[in-house]
Amino acid sequence: MQANFWHDMWATGVVGFHQAEMNAFLTTHWQKLGFRGDETILVPLCGKSLDMLWLAKQGHTILGVELSQKALDEFLTENAITAAPITHTHYCGYQLEQMRLLCGDFFHLSAEDCQDVQGVFDRAALVALPPEMRVQYVAHLRKILPKGTSYLMITMQYDQSRVQGPPFSVPEAEVRQLFAGVESIEKVEEVHFERKSVPGTEMVFVIKT
Repeated sequence: MQANFWHDMWATGVVGFHQAEMNAFLTTHWQKLGFRGDETILVPLCGKSLDMLWLAKQGHTILGVELSQKALDEFLTENAITAAPITHTHYCGYQLEQMRLLCGDFFHLSAEDCQDVQGVFDRAALVALPPEMRVQYVAHLRKILPKGTSYLMITMQYDQSRVQGPPFSVPEAEVRQLFAGVESIEKVEEVHFERKSVPGTEMVFVIKT
């Protein structure tokens, strides 16, 4: 999957993956990660997610990474946010009081960039990637994030032969394989749904490394 695919999606406004309200799984299960409220949280492939505003209201500092400049610009405009533009090694982006939003390739993110990260909220990153990129994505996360980082991760499972992704089907067994060797993986909720008349299950995981 090439970068142009996502640029085209944002350019044409085909962003069905964007949620117009805070994610209910986030607000329900975030406390299970046991944070005080002052931690730095990584939101990979953040788009213009309102979840970043909710996390900031809990006291967290947000590190958002997004391929599309248009997505970040819309996030600021639609929420009437003023931010200072920044440049950063492989990225351009914006600096806010409680947020740093970086525009560029997620795989350029370094351990130095993430040295203060203690948590990850992944609602739409893992499921946005095809199988081979999911392996690379999780391997990169585990390489650059400090040990002890906790995740709230949302995935879904459905018959991939009947519906084309993204979002892709990422079953529980694959999540457990990708994060093999971590301290704990707990599935805290699952909800059944239909996508284009194909039944599926959305799943929420708390992962502690």
